[in-house]
Amino acid sequence: MKKFGSVLAVTALLPLAALAQQAPNCAPRDTVVERLASSYGETRRSIGLGANNSVVEVFASLESGTWTITVTTAQGLTCLVASGQAFETLAESLPAREKDA
Repeated sequence: MKKFGSVLAVTALLPLAALAQQAPNCAPRDTVVERLASSYGETRRSIGLGANNSVVEVFASLESGTWTITVTTAQGLTCLVASGQAFETLAESLPAREKDA
């Protein structure tokens, strides 16, 4: 399974139908998770719901700094949509609200 070399913005995710047609970048979820762990040392760092009941996950390795964003369809097909380097965990606070006059 080949990881994408370029970084895509999450807001620019391709429609799930288009992702599913890219067979080299999609596989059953268990296969993708195992490959990310064994080949890159990546584990799941975050999860959220996307359009059409898809699950968006970020996998990363704190040792190597590599990261991968996946989208899993309701049918269990997981597609790689972005990957990169220099992953960092952040805990940022919301900006202070300005008080009304």
